[in-house]
Amino acid sequence: MQLTHSVWHPGLVGQPTSEAKLPTVIAIHGHGAHSQDLLGLAPYLANGRLLMICPEAEFQIQPGMPSYTWFNATPDLKRTPEEFERVVGNVSNFITEAQQQYNADPNRTVVLGFSQGGGIAYRLALGDPGRFAGLAALSTWLPDEAAEQASDDKAALAALPTIVQHGSADPMVAIDRGQHSRDRLAQLGVALEYHEYDMEHQISAESLTDLTNWIVKALNLPEPPAPQFADQEPTP
Repeated sequence: MQLTHSVWHPGLVGQPTSEAKLPTVIAIHGHGAHSQDLLGLAPYLANGRLLMICPEAEFQIQPGMPSYTWFNATPDLKRTPEEFERVVGNVSNFITEAQQQYNADPNRTVVLGFSQGGGIAYRLALGDPGRFAGLAALSTWLPDEAAEQASDDKAALAALPTIVQHGSADPMVAIDRGQHSRDRLAQLGVALEYHEYDMEHQISAESLTDLTNWIVKALNLPEPPAPQFADQEPTP
C-alpha cells in the first residue's frame, strides 16, 4: 500500500472465528498530525471491538518531526482542486487495499475525518455514499469540491448515517464553518446528526461518548460480551 498507516486490531473479541470480517473505522487525521494521532480512540470506540485503520499524510511539515499534511500546496499556501482530487484518489485506493489486507468488512466500514482529514472523508463518503456504513466529520468543514461532487443518488445520501461534531470555542476551524457545513449537508439530503460541544479543536470525553454510541448504531454492533470469570474459592 502506498500510504504509511497504523492499525488497531480487535483480535477475536466478539468474533466467531479468526476469519470473520471485521467492523471497521477508517480514521483520517488532520494537518500537523500523523497516523497514530487518532489511533488512541480505538480502545474506547465500541469497547475496542473495531478494526481501526489510520493512514498517514504524504507531506512532512518539518523534517524530523511526526507532523504531516495531506496536500502539496502552491507557493501561496493554497491547494488546487486537482491536488484535492489526487489525494482523495490515493486515500480511496488505500482504503480498498487496506480492507482486503486486514479483513475489514466492506459493508460495515465507517470513514472518519478530523479537521483537514474531514474534508477528505466528506469527499469520499458523499461522492460514493453506498460505499460506507457511515461518515463522521469532527472539527472540520465541508469543502466546495465535496459538496459539488456529491452523488446524484438522493436516496443513497439520505441513507448515509452522518455525524458532525464541533467545538463552540474551536480557534482553528471556527464554529460557523461547522454550522455552514451542517446546513449544506441538510440541503443535500444527508441523514445528519449534529452536535456542538463546549470545547476547542479537540475530541472531548462527551463528544467521544456520542461518537462511540453513533458508531455502534451505524455498524449495527451487538452488545459487548459479558466478562467471564473463573470460579474462585473465597479468601479466608
